[in-house]
Amino acid sequence: MNNTGHGETLLKGVSLMKNAAIRIQRDKVYWFDPFRIDGEPRDADFIFISHDHWDHLSPEDIRKVIKNDTVLIAPESSAALLEGEGWNVTAVQPSKSYEVGGVSFITVPMYNVGKKFHEKSENFVGYVVRIDGVDYYFAGDTDLVPEMESIKADVAFLPVGGTYTMDASEAARAANIIKPAVAVPIHYADVVGTVEDGEAFIRGLDKPIKGVLLK
Repeated sequence: MNNTGHGETLLKGVSLMKNAAIRIQRDKVYWFDPFRIDGEPRDADFIFISHDHWDHLSPEDIRKVIKNDTVLIAPESSAALLEGEGWNVTAVQPSKSYEVGGVSFITVPMYNVGKKFHEKSENFVGYVVRIDGVDYYFAGDTDLVPEMESIKADVAFLPVGGTYTMDASEAARAANIIKPAVAVPIHYADVVGTVEDGEAFIRGLDKPIKGVLLK
């Protein structure tokens, strides 16, 4: 099955920046965990924050992309910090469905198994966001967790760097459970992990899944 063309369509306007920062440009511009952003594009219609660690919630970088009418979405612990910066934030909880600013999304629990960097009790989240009829799963700093069995997504952005998240092998297993059309490794070769982690992730994917390196 050759879905190269399909993969290119699903990733149209999608960029992976530093660490786990994703930007998707369609009619609107969507940012996920903006970090170490070059310049000051101030182009975000939506900003999704997964949790409050420094390489995912960076007020300095949010200032570079936020506009007056940007919709800012974050879990409750992160929302409190962002509101302290003077921003209006929609606070969300794990395992719920939302529609904000005309965009539908589902929150997915984001936590570690067997390590304590991201505790389940902190209610951090990943997101499955529907953009132009395509479901994009942004996993954040998660391990392979049982909740992934119920995720339905066309594109999955999964952390592969290990230490704080899944490693490449575990992330490939996660992708093979979710079965997206396209899987993209994130969270490697910047703060933690190596280029090889991204390549190993691609090698571990089941054949129907198209693995794409965006850096």
